[in-house]
Amino acid sequence: MDNTKDVAGKAKGGHARAEMLSPERRTEIAKRAAQARHNPPVPTATHKGELRIGELNIPCFVLDDGRRVISGRGMTAAIGMKGRGQGIARIMGHRMLEGLSTRALSVAIQAPIKFIGGSPKVGVPSDGFEATVLQDLCEAILQARDAGLLKTEQEIRYGQFADMLIRAFARVGIIALVDEATGYQGVRPKDALQAYLEMIVRKELAAWAKKFPNEFYENIYKLKGWPWPGMQKNRFSVVAHYTRDLVYERIAPGLLHELEQKSPRDEKGNRPHKLHQFLTEDIGDPLLAQHLHSLIMFQRLAIANGYGWNRFVKMVDKVLPRRGATLTLPYPEEDDI
Repeated sequence: MDNTKDVAGKAKGGHARAEMLSPERRTEIAKRAAQARHNPPVPTATHKGELRIGELNIPCFVLDDGRRVISGRGMTAAIGMKGRGQGIARIMGHRMLEGLSTRALSVAIQAPIKFIGGSPKVGVPSDGFEATVLQDLCEAILQARDAGLLKTEQEIRYGQFADMLIRAFARVGIIALVDEATGYQGVRPKDALQAYLEMIVRKELAAWAKKFPNEFYENIYKLKGWPWPGMQKNRFSVVAHYTRDLVYERIAPGLLHELEQKSPRDEKGNRPHKLHQFLTEDIGDPLLAQHLHSLIMFQRLAIANGYGWNRFVKMVDKVLPRRGATLTLPYPEEDDI
């Protein structure tokens, strides 16, 4: 019994043409079809520009298939990571992301999008990542921060950048949605959202800008006789105690207690924010800068005279006593070199 179904219409014509082809021609056509399936055409950037985030200019593109893409180098710069674009692939194997649910993110980063139009060389493909991958990476870094996995100063910097970006993206996103709902997006200035993003980022950056000079910590190590490991290494935990004593206890009465109330320790003993982030720009920040300048001058003087840590602290106690603390009695100084 013949179970072959009748073939009609275009399919019938296709079968007829196939029967007229030689076996070699049919093999060639099949190979081309297989290559097309496994090697799809490289998309092309139809639009390109730069996303300004703080002091960074991040190249971004829209491809002809509708995908929004950020360059590899732009991804690393956005999270405060130094180096070239391939650094974004290395970060997935970083200790701080081990054990987190980042498989989908890892796959996306390990398979960058090849596209035409991102390189100044005509026809040369560039590597990029969908813009949403940047948000996913930021969320993974913040997950690592919540788990207490950000240890070094550089890792903490990643967390700060990620936090800043997530906040900025959320605020710009709601503004864009309101503009779309009201029809304002059709009449708003071209760079309005970009300007709004830049304003938010600058405000966030100011919230955790570096306020303690590296020299302050390096001089502590010199006065204690410890080898200085550099700012990239974790400082001894006791240094935080010295900072509280030498700085916050001596700027104003009750200041340390007030700052600690604003950033209480979590269950792991960590504070979510640095104490200096809660100082006011008009009064607190200038007082901190002036106080640190004085401390560094005393550090330099003590080091130049070969003094050790205890004698340095006694010098500070005389000139910059703790606010509300009793003055040190004028006992003869001991040579603690």
